[in-house]
Parts: sequence; C-alpha cells; structure tokens
Amino acid sequence: MSARSKAASRNSTGPEPLWYKDAIFYELRVRSYYDANGDGVGDFEGLTKRLDYLQSLGVNTLWLLPFYPSPMRDDGYDISDYTEIHPDCGTLRDFKVFLREAHARGLRVVTELVLNHTSDQHEWFQRARRAAPGSVHRDYYMWSDTPDKFRDVRIIFQDFEPSNWSWDPVAKAYYFHRFFSHQPDLNYDNPAVRREIMRIVAFWLGHGVDGLRLDAVPYLYKREGTGCENLPETHAFLRELRSYIDENFPNRMLLAEANQWPEDAVAYLAEGRECQMAFHFPLMPRIFMSVRMEDRYPLTDIWAQTPDIDPSCQWALFLRNHDELTLEMVTDEERDYMYSEYAKDPRMKRNIGIGRRLATLVDNDRRVAELLHSLLFSLPGSPVLYYGDEIGMGDNIYLGDRDAVRTPMQWSPDRNAGFSRADFAQLYLPPLMDPVYGFQSVNVEAQMRNPSSLLHWMRRMLEVRRQHPVFGTGSIEVISTDNPSALAYIRVPTGAEGGTSKPRRTRRAGNGPSPEGTPAAGDAVLCVSNLSRFAQPAQLPLHRWEGMTPIELLGRTPFPPIGELPYFVTLPPYGFYWFGLV
Repeated sequence: MSARSKAASRNSTGPEPLWYKDAIFYELRVRSYYDANGDGVGDFEGLTKRLDYLQSLGVNTLWLLPFYPSPMRDDGYDISDYTEIHPDCGTLRDFKVFLREAHARGLRVVTELVLNHTSDQHEWFQRARRAAPGSVHRDYYMWSDTPDKFRDVRIIFQDFEPSNWSWDPVAKAYYFHRFFSHQPDLNYDNPAVRREIMRIVAFWLGHGVDGLRLDAVPYLYKREGTGCENLPETHAFLRELRSYIDENFPNRMLLAEANQWPEDAVAYLAEGRECQMAFHFPLMPRIFMSVRMEDRYPLTDIWAQTPDIDPSCQWALFLRNHDELTLEMVTDEERDYMYSEYAKDPRMKRNIGIGRRLATLVDNDRRVAELLHSLLFSLPGSPVLYYGDEIGMGDNIYLGDRDAVRTPMQWSPDRNAGFSRADFAQLYLPPLMDPVYGFQSVNVEAQMRNPSSLLHWMRRMLEVRRQHPVFGTGSIEVISTDNPSALAYIRVPTGAEGGTSKPRRTRRAGNGPSPEGTPAAGDAVLCVSNLSRFAQPAQLPLHRWEGMTPIELLGRTPFPPIGELPYFVTLPPYGFYWFGLV
C-alpha cells in the first residue's frame, strides 16, 4: 500500500473498531440531494453544502448510492468505471472535499461496491467479448454456447428478463446475468477478477471511505445443480476480502446486502470473520404487516427465527430505501396480503415488491410514521433512514422503474423545491407537486420553522437514541402480554463477555424528575408499542424489575414504580413509550 493510502487510512473518522454498532445511517442519492452547479442533477459540491443539515439531524453515517460513471440504465448500479466519479456528480476532487468535510463533522461515509456485475459498457466486458474464448480477458465474465446452464437459478427481475442468459453477437456466445441483461455477471473463478476487486477496495478505502455496502453479495459464484446463492466459495472470498481490509485498512466496515432468510443472512457475518453488518430484510415487511394486522406476531415471529450474532457484528434495519419494499422473503400468502393492503393500484408494484415511500405506505398518518420509526430506532441493530423520510416525502408511482422513490429532496417551497436553479425541464426527475406531498407543503424549510413538525420529532428521537447506547449494543427480551396489539420488549446492556447484565436499581443525587434519579446511558430501556388504531391496555409481567421506576425518556416523566403485580399501561392509538428503568 502506498504512503498516500496509509495516510488516508489513518485519517478515517475515529479509531473505534465497533463504531458501526452505534451508527445511525442516512441513505441518500447524490443526484437527488442538492444541485450546486445548476445543471439539474445533484452533485458532491451540493451535498457538501448540506452536511450541516445532516449533522443537525442527528445521523452519524452517510450511505451514498452509486456515483460512478455509468450508462444509467439501472440508476448507477450498472457501473462502467469503478474508480471514477460520474461527471453529473462532479469530480474526484469534489468527492475528496466532501469526504474531508464529512469527517470534520464526525460523519462517516459508506459507499457502494457492486461486486456481482458491471455494465456491458465497462471496458472489461468490451474487451472480453472480443477476446479469444478461454483467455483470461474473456473469462472476466461467464459464457456459454447454450442458455441451458444453471437451470435451477431463479430470475430476479421477472418483469423484465425471460432468462438469465443473453446472446452477444460480438462474442457469438451467451453471457450470464443475474439481474438485467445489460449487467453481465463477473466470473469470480478468474483470479484476475478477484485482484481487480481488491484493487478497487484499496482505491476507495485508501481515500478514507469508512465502509462499503456489498451489493448483491449472495450471487458471486455459480455452480451447476445449485440455485447459485450463498455458495461456500462466496463465503470463502468474503473472508479473503475481510482479511485484506483488516490488515491494510483497520476500523473499516463491510455491509452485506443479502436479501435472504435470517439463517442464511447471518452466514455473511460468519461470527465476525466476513462482513461486520448485514441487512435484516425479512424484518422490514413484517413491521408493516404487524401494524396493518394490529398484531405483534409477524414481527416477534421473525425475530424469534433470527439467530444470535457475534458481539462484533450488527444488523442494519430499515423501513424504506431506494428500492421497492421487497417481498421476496415472505410467504405467498403474506405477499398477497401486503399487495392487497399496500399496493391497491397495480402501478405501485415493482418486481416482487411495492415501489412506495414510507409516508404514502401509511396514508400520510403521522402517528403510524412515528410508531414505525420508534420500532426502527429501538429494535436491535443500526437504523437506516432514507433521505426525505424525515420530512414525510411522498412518491410518484407514474415514473418508470424505481424512480418513484428517488425524486429530488424537498428543501423549500421555492422553484424546483430548492433542489436546483436549473430550468424545470433540465431536472433529472420532476419534484413532487401534488397537493398532499408536493414541495410547496412538504419541505425542510417549513418544518425547521415548525417546532411540532415531523423533522423536529425525528431530531428529538435520534438525540434520545444517542443518549442510550443500549439501543445499538444491548440485548433484547420480548415481554409477553395477553393483548396481541401490544408489543413490549426490554433492551438490556450486554456485558463485555456477551452475557446480559442483571437488572439493577440505581439512585443518583441531584434534582431529577423523580427520587429514583434519571435514566443513564447504561440503564435498561423498556419499549411498549400499540400496533392498533384504537387505544389499548397492556399488563406486563415485570416482576424481575420490581422496585424500579420507569422514566419516560422523551419527557423525563416518572411513572409508578414496578411492583409484584403485572405492570399496567394504557396506550393511545399507535402510541408508544420508551422507559428508562432506574
């Protein structure tokens, strides 16, 4: 590694090796965030100008969607050059300035590493299709004389692709693609491909990037007679990649995008030997399912199926993101239910999922939005916010593919939502202009001036979460209750040895809101939620915490002490409490 790379490695924000366990992610699309040069497309210069806003929001980790050169047939996930910046987004110098300014504000930066495929416009593919069969350059990708190999492999984009094989007239052979036909899969059996990936990793981590999201990571290797997912060879490569990063770029993080059932997704953590983080895809649709069914079972059932993970690892939790609300990891019956409840218009469906933002999914009911975020912020894992959800942005289902949820950030009621000075016709996508979700009524400027806005509520919630690290690092114990609409669990600090610490009663001096004191960072937190649209009672068996006083964390209000009998609480429609136990 060069001296320059080593210097950049040392300058990464903070030396904490487990920083991602307390991370609050904010996912954003550079093209959608803020346009500084007036060409109608967001750029790094504009993103740099909005860093103070992101810092004030309370997030501490930025996850950037692809910003590399690309034909943009899949919104940048079809990469044509891994080590450059798309001209629409600026220059590599602009990126370096952004990264330096983000780190100066204590914000870490996670970027995309699309491992599985490239664009068919990438120089590797253009070289491969012209190279001799069997040569190293040809074998950067997977070729066949017939489309009959790997018959057991499912087609992911069934709405667009009839097969995982496409004919290339230049190579006079079929090439394999797990996603779109313009995204040929790389051949990881070729050592040259693996070396290229290591070189790309070194390039971005050497510039100071704090982590990499590994896109479509379960599909790297292919073997006949299998579904070509979660193969041992894929895990072996990830261990090699992790070892390389740990040796050369300490304190960096790998986040696996593995849309799998929990027992398969946890394999990408591999007890701390592969990725440090993985998305918990099956949890997300069941959060929405529980709220619409007014029953905690879908949520508690999938969590019961989730294996324990190594103390050095972490789940990434999300409500919405840049893709559709995926319904791959649900049963057929559950998928039909979700379509009937959340996608009544066929245009809302995208692939095997629903292409909607959070606000529109909950019919713009702020009570439900707050309840869902309270679950996101309090369940075990690091939460991921999607840009615009902090102000309740809507979507445009009439836009193609997944652009419905990728419209410009709504900064103000001014021209183009304050996103760009360009003529309206120049904008990469039109801002929302409908009377409910349009930028005239939903924007950052208005909500900053309204102390009771969703934006200010979000800032308060994130502040409380930061004050209690137990949300990121503690264990969870679900509390039983006879009311199926009530969901209760206790987040308990986890000891250094990985065991759960004993509940303790603490008394503190000072003028706190109760004689028992105020909750401290190391206290257990009791979370109680009402998943119903009606007020609900709940009796909680909390005798293990007898004598402790619940302090409501948002208002610091003491509730009656816990006694021998079940603890009784009443919850307003879609209401929730976070109690610190002191």
